[in-house]
Amino acid sequence: MYKVLTLNNIAIKGLEKLPRENYEVASEIQHPDAILLRSFKMHDMEIPDSLKAVGRAGAGVNNIPVDKMSERGIPVFNAPGANSNAVKELVIAGMLMACRNICQSWNFARELEGEDALINRNVEAGKKDFVGFELPGRTLGVIGLGAIGIRVANAALALGMKVIGYDPEITVQGAWQLSSEVQQASSVEDLLSKSDFVTFHVPLVDATRHLINQDRLKIMKDNAVILNFARNGIIDDVAMVDALDSGKAYAYICDFPSNLLKDHPRVITLPHLGASTKEAEENCAVMVAEQVRDYLQDGTIHNSVNFPEVNMPRANGYRLSIANTNTPNMLGQISTALAEASLNIIDMLNKSKGDLAYTLVDVESEIQPEVIDEIKGIEGVLSVRAL
Repeated sequence: MYKVLTLNNIAIKGLEKLPRENYEVASEIQHPDAILLRSFKMHDMEIPDSLKAVGRAGAGVNNIPVDKMSERGIPVFNAPGANSNAVKELVIAGMLMACRNICQSWNFARELEGEDALINRNVEAGKKDFVGFELPGRTLGVIGLGAIGIRVANAALALGMKVIGYDPEITVQGAWQLSSEVQQASSVEDLLSKSDFVTFHVPLVDATRHLINQDRLKIMKDNAVILNFARNGIIDDVAMVDALDSGKAYAYICDFPSNLLKDHPRVITLPHLGASTKEAEENCAVMVAEQVRDYLQDGTIHNSVNFPEVNMPRANGYRLSIANTNTPNMLGQISTALAEASLNIIDMLNKSKGDLAYTLVDVESEIQPEVIDEIKGIEGVLSVRAL
């Protein structure tokens, strides 16, 4: 029986992927094998010695001490792309809100007073202040062409926009999904100089912090619209407000309200709604629950932020799962330990990711506890499980 601790409410549709006959799932549980969470901050949490996996029902893992998990050989799983449609829809809505001045005109209409005849006259007199523009023919720049960025780019093309994208780390799989009509930018600066709208779909790391700053705002086309539904900190908000006040930028739409932004007339701030749909929450929960389940039961790793993708069909019922540092002769030492225990290897798969590596080994006969202990004693081995 595996024990799973939930630190946030996880959609029932996801928890159903952990059958009750094999899993005990609760918000208060001792000695958990796995943790499922959404926004709970784990950095100050005491990590149980029993923990084998962490699953984040979402894409970002800033709330998880990934380095600490890596040191203990614990994969951290996330759900990239599970919320991509929800974010895509909000980006499209953000562009429409900006170019048609929807929020400003809504506030104007809500503040109208008097008899209907007076309201009608004031509407006709005031609507000229909210004249907008249309999307077809405008250029959208997409920075970050992962699951979300690709959906946004393709949807914008369907609306009649031109699209230019920038992502030096786009995957082959991602490239296949991206429309051939999306133009490639050679740099962030190249993209900014050509775009009427710019949307960001990148994680917040040192390289992306204040990706849009005072210098880059100067490069942008006049009256450009900036949209940030990715992470707070990618945009230098002070520089952004200065660009709005000077008339350089037309509007800023983001998911991260602050005292600086929330009351600005050319800013629309939303309460972090990017993935806030029932469908997205369910998709994230299902994806991460399946990944944690497959790891606990078969040692399979899929969508881990710290360990490589590893999926090996089971040869029989005796399997070793080994997490270790990516150092020379690790496979040799593991194979020697198995050979000395007269365990014949049927199949083996080893992959690495940065400083970490992961190995699955199927053997013909049952793996005794002393073999596990011997492999655990190899320098660089972080965790060992018999499945």
